[in-house]
Amino acid sequence: MNWESWSAFWDMGGRGFFVWGSYGALLIAVVAELLSLRSARKAAIRSLHDDHETL
Repeated sequence: MNWESWSAFWDMGGRGFFVWGSYGALLIAVVAELLSLRSARKAAIRSLHDDHETL
């Protein structure tokens, strides 16, 4: 694909809002998933540690 300028690249033939909005939504979903996994991992480790202390 060849664009004659950066503004044409960002516009994507009139579909720029959809294209870049899709990338933005994907980025937000990936970051949210990583944060959720991090939180779940910490909770699991904490639970294992607490279970080990009660034995």
